[in-house]
Amino acid sequence: MLAAAGFLSFSGAFGTDHAPLVIRFGFWVGLLAIGTGFNRLAQLALTRRRVPASPMLGALGVSLAISLPMTPVVVLMVKLTFGDQHAGWRLWAYVLLANLAISAAVAALHVLAERHEPISTHAAAPGDAPSTFLKRLPPKLRGAELYAVEAQDHYLRLHTSGGSDLILMRLADALDELEGLAGARIHRSWWVAREAVQGVRRDNGRILLTVPGGVEAPVSRTYLAALREEGWLD
Repeated sequence: MLAAAGFLSFSGAFGTDHAPLVIRFGFWVGLLAIGTGFNRLAQLALTRRRVPASPMLGALGVSLAISLPMTPVVVLMVKLTFGDQHAGWRLWAYVLLANLAISAAVAALHVLAERHEPISTHAAAPGDAPSTFLKRLPPKLRGAELYAVEAQDHYLRLHTSGGSDLILMRLADALDELEGLAGARIHRSWWVAREAVQGVRRDNGRILLTVPGGVEAPVSRTYLAALREEGWLD
């Protein structure tokens, strides 16, 4: 946010180059901070209401939810920062269109960037070799049932029926070896076994999956639609 504010300030974006640099920087920092807050609130509201199912429709909904309340905020900030000469109906129309275009473009880029991330791993067919990942369990966990895998820095914490322990590995690499076990990546830092899920809990807009041992794994918006389609959140 600070980097974006710095770029917009030094470039004098949107006709703000006539104002002192310090004023421009404060204006953009405040505007970006408010926009980030509106973005978070809109995403939480849509997640809690469980609409819409399509990622692109979700991006459009977030864009509209941000743009409408942000328009009077931006107009007010322009008026307070740069004076009354900038106020008028043209400013309102310009700000609304700019908000819609920018928020829609950013939301669409997020959807496209996340579209190709792996979601599920699948149980091995009868006669197939078991998941190679189980060979990585530390000796004290050998033979235990794997409930969840949690990324912690450069390590993975393995949550099992025999307790938990750490191994040195990236989650992206582990996903390939988890094939053969029915489960899904539900967050950038979590993979959960399908049969280990004991319940679904909602907390302030967040969705958490409960697995044995009192462990709760958060579901990120990236994987929310796919998990619903597969029946994880019923």
